[in-house]
Amino acid sequence: MGGERETFLTTHWSLIEDVKENKDKDRALIGLLLERYWKPVYCYLRRKGYDNEQAKDLTQGFFHEVVLNRNLLERAESEKGRFRTLLLHTLNQYLIDEHRKETARKQIPKDKLVPLDIADRVLIPEMVCQLDAEQSFNYVWKADLLERVLVEVKDRYTKQGMETHWYVFQDRLLKPSLEHHEVISFSQICQRYGITDEATASNMLKTVKRLFRSVLKKHVRQTVLSGEAVDEELREIFKFLRKERTN
Repeated sequence: MGGERETFLTTHWSLIEDVKENKDKDRALIGLLLERYWKPVYCYLRRKGYDNEQAKDLTQGFFHEVVLNRNLLERAESEKGRFRTLLLHTLNQYLIDEHRKETARKQIPKDKLVPLDIADRVLIPEMVCQLDAEQSFNYVWKADLLERVLVEVKDRYTKQGMETHWYVFQDRLLKPSLEHHEVISFSQICQRYGITDEATASNMLKTVKRLFRSVLKKHVRQTVLSGEAVDEELREIFKFLRKERTN
């Protein structure tokens, strides 16, 4: 969708500006937004009270409207900061206009439908069911972002034949934070993976943590406009991880 992916590995904001100058890149922007935001939008709608089919239709209609009809691009002129804040604000405006919501779904030409790969029944995490609509949107956005970051970090170490580094990070930090496992000692980690000493295991953990922060910052930077916004998003995500660890 939209040609070479590397062409669009810029921030979402700069891509929007690029699309304004080159309308042929519309579908590239649609692809990027779908990949990053369809699930938070879908969960937000479910928590608003829409059933599965309604939420799927509204999600597809929303992305069609805000991108192809340029509502999002027009508003991007004056909005600053987090991309997801702008997206959620625009989504709420979309929902408020009931007539437009109904007609948008009916009037989308078949050849213009956004390909939205949603299963017949999307499984919503139990935690999301305990949150209100806006909280669920932010929760799913952060969870999906972390999943992409972790996949990238793991893939880097796997390709370098350094899987043990990943396992140390996974057992010492990741599982305790996200899966509520007990924090295991470096001594246990050394025994489990045949690491020579605890100092080595500790250094391996620090190495992966540095890469994790770097990759996380890269992904966050794609969604905000300023360095201050990056720092704020990172604080929220680390707060999210600490909360997951204590839940």
